[in-house]
Amino acid sequence: MRRITALFSAVLLAVPVLFCSSMLAARAEDIQNTITLTEEERDYIAAHPVLKVGYVQDRIPISFADENGECAGISRYIFDRVRELCGIDFEYVPLPTGDVTYDYLLSEGFDLVTSVEYNKENKKARGILISEPYLSSRKVIVARQDMEFSYDEDWSVAVSTGSQTLKKVLAATFPNFALKDYASITDCFDAVNNNDADLMILNQYVVEYWLAKPKYEDLKVIPIIGLDDQLCFSAVVAFADQTGSSQEEGELLINILDKAISSIPEGEIGNYVIQGVMENQYEFNLSDFVSRYKYTLCALTLLMLMILALTIMLIRQRIQTAEIRADAKAKGQFLSTMSHEIRTPLNGLIGLNYLMSQKLGDKTKMEDYLRQSSITAKYLLSLVNDILDSFKLEEERMELVMQPVELALLIKTVGSIEQNAINEKGLVYNAHTEIQYPLLIGDEVRIQQVILNLLDNARKFTPAGGRIDLTLSQKMTAEQLVQTTITISDNGRGMSEEFQKQIFKVFSQERETVSKGNQGTGLGLSISHKLAKLMGGDLTCVSKKGVGSTFTFTFLAKPAQVSAEENAKKTEAVIARPHILVAEDNELNAEILLELLHSEGYEADLAENGRIALQKFTASAPGTYGIILMDLLMPEMDGFETTKAIRALDREDSKSVRIIACTANAFSEEREEAYSCGMNDFIAKPVDVQELFNKLHA
Repeated sequence: MRRITALFSAVLLAVPVLFCSSMLAARAEDIQNTITLTEEERDYIAAHPVLKVGYVQDRIPISFADENGECAGISRYIFDRVRELCGIDFEYVPLPTGDVTYDYLLSEGFDLVTSVEYNKENKKARGILISEPYLSSRKVIVARQDMEFSYDEDWSVAVSTGSQTLKKVLAATFPNFALKDYASITDCFDAVNNNDADLMILNQYVVEYWLAKPKYEDLKVIPIIGLDDQLCFSAVVAFADQTGSSQEEGELLINILDKAISSIPEGEIGNYVIQGVMENQYEFNLSDFVSRYKYTLCALTLLMLMILALTIMLIRQRIQTAEIRADAKAKGQFLSTMSHEIRTPLNGLIGLNYLMSQKLGDKTKMEDYLRQSSITAKYLLSLVNDILDSFKLEEERMELVMQPVELALLIKTVGSIEQNAINEKGLVYNAHTEIQYPLLIGDEVRIQQVILNLLDNARKFTPAGGRIDLTLSQKMTAEQLVQTTITISDNGRGMSEEFQKQIFKVFSQERETVSKGNQGTGLGLSISHKLAKLMGGDLTCVSKKGVGSTFTFTFLAKPAQVSAEENAKKTEAVIARPHILVAEDNELNAEILLELLHSEGYEADLAENGRIALQKFTASAPGTYGIILMDLLMPEMDGFETTKAIRALDREDSKSVRIIACTANAFSEEREEAYSCGMNDFIAKPVDVQELFNKLHA
């Protein structure tokens, strides 16, 4: 299941990571390229223009030898930056595998060693001086998937012989652990994988690289709270002359390095970490690739069939409603549009599945086909969501979810989501906000939905070289409600006066724009208009052919404030990882949910139906389970019956345990019944991973 999680994570993270990298690159010119040195420090550099640096070879992506035998990784990026700042050149020499002694470093003439742990053991080590840390991360535990970890147990821990300082730290931190020496990191991973050792403890970036190998798919990561992993430089000083010039020169070198490290912004360090992780990922071979993504291929196929069946059902429902509310022309346009919108991506998915079966040996092609399949499946899902939203709005069954909304963060988020597509088309996007009331009580998802729809339309209908502007202003009404006004303007092709009269009708599309490849369902603006009305506001449009369009979206909301106490509770909720009981009868859905939860550090147990869920909760000690993810339709006992039975138990946690409905039944009737029988929250399938974790942290 790590395979499915890895694919979802890549899709979710690719856009923000690339955006962050581009922003940092744009700031590179603003970063200083020199530091202020004393006369003694400049004299030292003049006398030592090249320093010999020893580096470890098996700490990908932090420090390793690349395919050309050159020093590479995050530490090398830092060294290159220090060279620019100080004017010192470095000669990189790999250190041997195993325990590297001070006498060896001294005899071989090393001046520096990189990727040294910043801790009290190294601070007092014989004959070395260490700099301030240049990279902060954390250590994590690697163990087998079936292991139930506890700090109180006497575990055997695999440690590389080249990590003698780590052994001292672990011995002091976990005196009940038995440390076992192995020749290399590879041997440590194999020892845990083969049950020769219970666990190993290592830097999280290094662990993430190794666990990407299918060989170690039966291993898991367990976070350690409070055990940081800070890396620094170490200067080698001749022990026999510690009170003389060697000690003084070592201190000068450390001072120079500390100045360089402190002058590098945290954002730049973060960029080096992103670059190191992204550029040094484990390379799969063909068998790895097919094995890793077989579940994804199955999941995409199942998703396609589910969406097709649901879409057909909803189309039939939509037709029945249209017969009452629309004339024959609107119904005909609806059928034609929906047929085209469904057949086009389905044709793509069917074709991509065939191509994947023909190109199993071509990794590059397979990755591209998977990426396209994921995008197409997401489009089909958005189509179903649009139909559902339109249906609920017309039937007046849409309910807003009112909660605190951070307006500045919301505007930043929608800009980030659209930025890549805007950049790819060669457009200029500007956002100007005057926020007087930064925190409002409203439906964040629906506000974001309207803004994204307007930005997406502006991008579609503005040719390359054009611009899109978003402005936001606020005022307080006589009823003590905040009226927020958001305008989105473009200098695109604009619309005819005739079409503007019907722009907010269901399935409305201007024939000229459809012919130019910008066709869609015609639901977005209709939904946005009704959502604006539902939020006490409005959505209007002013447009002129060949000049552009301006949409104005207003909504009303109460101002809100979050106290320091509430913020503290939020922070605690994010840090806490409650034990979760998953009640799910579908084997594939259960496997996906459990793997997602485990990847975030949650402990989770599975109950295959409602009766088993009730039995497991009843048999557990009070307080064992903090959250229950409850499917609604299950054999023997459904989610509603199970929830009522749990709430009726005579035990202290039967009323306090959080029960979250997790179901494909997304209509308001099921939601209302879920709340009435004692559930605390509701999440619809297909599960939005970020929404799931947000609700678990709430």
